[in-house]
Amino acid sequence: MKHRTLACLLSVALLAACSSANESKTANGSGGGGFGPGGAGGAGAAGAGRATPGSQEDLTQSAGDRIFFDTDRNTLSPQATATLDRQAAWLQQYPQVNVWVAGNCDERGTEEYNLALGQRRAAADRDYLVAHGIQRSRIETISYGKSRPIDAASTPEAWAQNRNAITSVR
Repeated sequence: MKHRTLACLLSVALLAACSSANESKTANGSGGGGFGPGGAGGAGAAGAGRATPGSQEDLTQSAGDRIFFDTDRNTLSPQATATLDRQAAWLQQYPQVNVWVAGNCDERGTEEYNLALGQRRAAADRDYLVAHGIQRSRIETISYGKSRPIDAASTPEAWAQNRNAITSVR
């Protein structure tokens, strides 16, 4: 039941993100929401399709809220670092905003392995942001391992979507 509800919420968030005027900025990670406390969007849109400054929706539209990883890896790709560069700039613009970074994995592997890998992915995301001027105290990390898939299918495409780190405003 939880997975079905989560899937419905993510579907709505993805549809909302697809209509964004800033779609090109989130080409490698559209979708709103995210995981963890405070990850269910922001304070809503202000004006004509523009998110409230400093909100989850603003982060998603302006910088992208997620990065993706290769199988069994926690190294950052060039696409991931481009998204993280935008996130760092966004976080510098909103110094009062704190975030969660949730590391996620695909369904393959043991629960223990995936929890550890998810934590390494979240840490890689956080460490990059810290190295680019964001205070470590503003970023909390969590690993959900394989327990919160974006796509519940057992296909290579679904697995690729599920290997991610998602940044959420808290």
